[in-house]
Amino acid sequence: MPDHPLLLEIGALARSAGEAIMAVYREDFDVEMKSDCSPLTAADLAAQKVIASGLAQLDPVLPIVSEEASQLPWEQRREWSRYWLVDPLDGTREFVKRNGEFTVNIALIENGQPVLGVVLAPVTEELFAAARGHGTWWQVQRDAEWERISTRALANPPVAAGSRSHGGPAEATLRRLLGEEYQLHPLGSSLKFCLIARGSADVYLRRGPTSEWDTAAAQCVLEEAGGAVLDLAGKPLHYNRGESLINPEFLAVGDADIDWATRLREAGLP
Repeated sequence: MPDHPLLLEIGALARSAGEAIMAVYREDFDVEMKSDCSPLTAADLAAQKVIASGLAQLDPVLPIVSEEASQLPWEQRREWSRYWLVDPLDGTREFVKRNGEFTVNIALIENGQPVLGVVLAPVTEELFAAARGHGTWWQVQRDAEWERISTRALANPPVAAGSRSHGGPAEATLRRLLGEEYQLHPLGSSLKFCLIARGSADVYLRRGPTSEWDTAAAQCVLEEAGGAVLDLAGKPLHYNRGESLINPEFLAVGDADIDWATRLREAGLP
């Protein structure tokens, strides 16, 4: 069981948000389109309300950056050394498809790095929780025993977790990076990172944009399990870098002992 009190509190908060999501999931729901053409449902908003309220009770001063809240300008954010980074419902497209592959993501950022991360899959009730120096823990369902998990050495053939709703240019690059015999495991949301963290996949290459709230919690989960999340120059992914909240393209890996920077260069990246 995690010995980090805050981690357990954030895990419980994620479960509360998951309950709010599932209350919508079980019924008919409307889908709106945001200005960036991504979907929005009542579940996104319900989870946002639960998480924002819960975090404010824990620390009313600590700022929150969330997908479903208006963003403060860089002039204010640049002064932050510590804040919450939240995606109340990561994988809304999967939610709309009702395939269960969506998550609640809550991360604590310190000096540009995720130092605490919780990822909940509301449908299966799987909860992944990590804090810097405390490892990564997996609770397969509510009230189950906690299990400490870790990544594996690169398998032969490697297994690449891939996006369920955003395919395309990553596949040709993966062949150059891993060889022709790699296996592809499509999966939605931040569950791809979690699959690597528990040693069931090896890499996840993301070509194309993601937002910082999409990756932060899962990055902590993967890093504390022994993996890494690297930009295509081979450097760790950082947060609150500037005006934009869009991540660079990245590679999430389980076997952090490999020289991925060299492999990326040899594969023609960045």
